[in-house]
Amino acid sequence: MLFSELKCKDVINTKDCKKLGKVSDLEFDQCTGCIKKIIVPGSNKFLCFLNCEPDIVIPYKDICQIGPDIILVDIRC
Repeated sequence: MLFSELKCKDVINTKDCKKLGKVSDLEFDQCTGCIKKIIVPGSNKFLCFLNCEPDIVIPYKDICQIGPDIILVDIRC
């Protein structure tokens, strides 16, 4: 799967069925090249200087499923 395909998917938390946003970045393991974490921007990124929430960093182990349109994760927010 290409990153351009991955970043178009909505990230949904299965704990509360809340939409967290879309993938903005990935963190890789330098030795293996495997994905370690996905990063979803916090809300209000455009107006960050007013009240900026930090990015949501989701470890790969917390990803339940990657579907055609969404990514299901199991995290505590």
